[in-house]
Amino acid sequence: MKLLDAEVVLDRHKGTHPAGHKAEVVKELDDKTTDYAILSHRWGTGTEVSYEEMVGLMKMEEQERGKVMKSDGYQKIIKSCEQAKKDGYKWLWIDTCCIDKRSSAELSEAINAMYRWYQNAQVCYAYLNDVDESVFPTEQDNSKFAKSNGWSEWFMRGWTLQELIAPEQVKFFNKDWVYIGNKQRLAPTLTDITEIPRDVLTDGLVGKRLSVAQIMSWAAYRKTTRIEDRAYSLMGLFGVNMPMLYGEGEKAFRRLQLEIIKETSDHSIFAWHLWTSATGSVLAEVPSDFHFCGHNKKVEPDEFADKLVEYIERENLGNPWYIRRNSKKISTNPVHLCRLAWLRWRARSLSQQLRTFTVSNAGIQVCLPVIPLPDSPSHFRAILACTGWSGLATVDLVSSGSSFDRIPGIDSTFTTYPEFKTLHLTHHQDVNEKRRKFILDDKHASHHGFIRSGTYPHELRGNAVTLSSLTDGLIVIVYANNDARSRFAVGLGYHRGQGWVHVVYDERFPAQEADGTTFGSRAYDRMWEARAKHAQSMPKRGHVHHFTKHVHLPRSIWAARVVWGRWEMDDFKVMVDVEQCPGCCDGPCRWTTTDSDRGDIGVPGLMKMVWGSYSLELDRLEARFERCSGQQVAENI
Repeated sequence: MKLLDAEVVLDRHKGTHPAGHKAEVVKELDDKTTDYAILSHRWGTGTEVSYEEMVGLMKMEEQERGKVMKSDGYQKIIKSCEQAKKDGYKWLWIDTCCIDKRSSAELSEAINAMYRWYQNAQVCYAYLNDVDESVFPTEQDNSKFAKSNGWSEWFMRGWTLQELIAPEQVKFFNKDWVYIGNKQRLAPTLTDITEIPRDVLTDGLVGKRLSVAQIMSWAAYRKTTRIEDRAYSLMGLFGVNMPMLYGEGEKAFRRLQLEIIKETSDHSIFAWHLWTSATGSVLAEVPSDFHFCGHNKKVEPDEFADKLVEYIERENLGNPWYIRRNSKKISTNPVHLCRLAWLRWRARSLSQQLRTFTVSNAGIQVCLPVIPLPDSPSHFRAILACTGWSGLATVDLVSSGSSFDRIPGIDSTFTTYPEFKTLHLTHHQDVNEKRRKFILDDKHASHHGFIRSGTYPHELRGNAVTLSSLTDGLIVIVYANNDARSRFAVGLGYHRGQGWVHVVYDERFPAQEADGTTFGSRAYDRMWEARAKHAQSMPKRGHVHHFTKHVHLPRSIWAARVVWGRWEMDDFKVMVDVEQCPGCCDGPCRWTTTDSDRGDIGVPGLMKMVWGSYSLELDRLEARFERCSGQQVAENI
C-alpha cells in the first residue's frame, strides 16, 4: 500500500524541508509489518487532493499550488498528519491521495484490499465534518442532520461501514479536529445509530455467528456516490473479492451476492424483503432490500430439523388433530406424528445438500423443503435454514420452466406437509417475465383543481409506469384539491398476469399532511392486501372497449371517475377525471361499461356518446365534434 510520510508532508507544508533533500511524500510499504494511522471521512465536492497533486505539489506553478493548499481537502490531510505525528505514527493512509486513480489496476487492488488496510491500521481517525460540538452527539437531531436521519452524515455513507467495523481503535473528531470520543467508549450510542451489535463494534466480526442478511441490513440505508460502490464497499465485510466494473450499475450487487454464495451456505441471503422490484431473481437488487433483516440468524444443519418441525406445528400443516392441555397443543393423529418423525429424519439425512450451493447459468442449485400451493401447483413456499422475527424464514416461488422465480408473499393458506426438492433458483433477470406498461391520462382532473400530490411507494415520472407479472407490481397515485379539502388515490396493479385499477378516497385529509404520503401509504397497504380481489373483479373486455368506476368524495360535490381504456400495443390505458356529483352514490361502485365505434374518440368513458355528430370543414380538413355530458365540447379529427 502507498502511505504518506506525515513528517515529510508537514515539513513541506511549513517550508522547513531541508534544501536539496529529496524525501518521498508517498512510499510503498507492507501493511502487515508497518505501523500506520488511517483516515475515514466524507469526500468533499471538488475539494479533495489527488495522488497526482500530492506528489507533484512542489512542481506546480505558484498560483496552482496555492489553490490546492487552500482547499478543504488539503487542510484535512495536514490535520490528519498532525494528529498522526502527535500519536507517534510516521505513516498515514488517506484514500484521496494514496491511490493513483489513473490506474484502474491500482484502484481495483486498493478497493479489494481496503478492509484489510483498515483492519491492520493501529488507529483510524473518523473525521465528522458536520459536527460542531466538542462532545459526540448522543441524541438524534433531525433539524441539524435532516438529510441523514438525525445523525452525522458520516454514518449514512457506504464506505464508512467497514471503516467503523474493521479497525480495532477508532477515534472520532469534530469539524475543528477536536477529539470527541472513541469506538470502545461510544459503542452503546454507535449501536443505536447503526444497529450494529455492540460486541461487533468492540471485538470485530471474527468468531461471530452473524448471518449474511444481518450484515447486509447494516448497509440498507447507506449511500454511495457511485451505484456500484454500494456493492464494492461490502466486499471486505464478507471476505470476498471481485473485479471492479464501474458502469455495470446494480449488477455489481448481484455479482457480490454470487461471490458470497460461493463462500457460505447461509440461506439468509435469500431472506430479503421483496418490495415492488421488477425481477424474478432470488437475489436482492439493492442492500435496502435487507432493511428488516437485522434479527435474521443462520440455522445450522443440526438445528434445522427441529426448527422445521416447530414450523410445521405452528402453521398447522398436514392433519394434526390437536387437543389442548394446559394451554399447549398436542397432536393425537398418529399418522401426523409419524410424518413429523420422518421429516425430521429426512432433514438430518440431507444436511449436506441443505448447506451446498451450486451456481451455474441454470440458476442457484439448492435443496429446500417446499410447500405447494393447493390451488396452483406451480407456486411454492420454500422454507429457509434461517430465522426471522418468528421462526424459520420463507420465500415464495413460482415455477418458470426448469427454474424457480422469486415472487411476493402469496395470500393463500398452505396446508400440506413440506417436501424436500432440489431447485434451480433464478439469479438473473427472467427473459420470460411479462411486463405491462400502464399509460396514465389525468390531465382533465386538474380542471377541477385536483393535481397529483404524491405517488407511493416510489416516484412516478411522466405518465407511464411498467409493472412486472412476477412481483405483483403496484403503484398508487394520490390526487388532492387542497382548497376543497378532498383527496383520492388511484392504484395501478398487475397480479398474476391480470392488470387492475382501483380507486379509494381519503376520509380524513389532515391539514398537516400536505404531500399525501401517509394517505398514499395507507392506500397502498389496503390495495396490496386486496390485490387478488381487485384483479378478479376487473371486467372481461369481450366486445366492450371501456369500463368506468365512479367514487364519490365525502364532504364535497366531487366524484372521481376512472376509465380503463383500450389495450393497444400491450399497454393498458387508464384515464382519471373528476366530475360534479350530487352525492347520491356511495362508491366505490362496480365497473360499468361504455362503448363506441372504433373511429370515435380514443377514451370516451367520461362522455355521453351521441350517434349524430357535428362536422365542420376547416381548410379542407373535416373536424367532427361530439356532445359531452357537461359543458365542454370534445373534438375528434
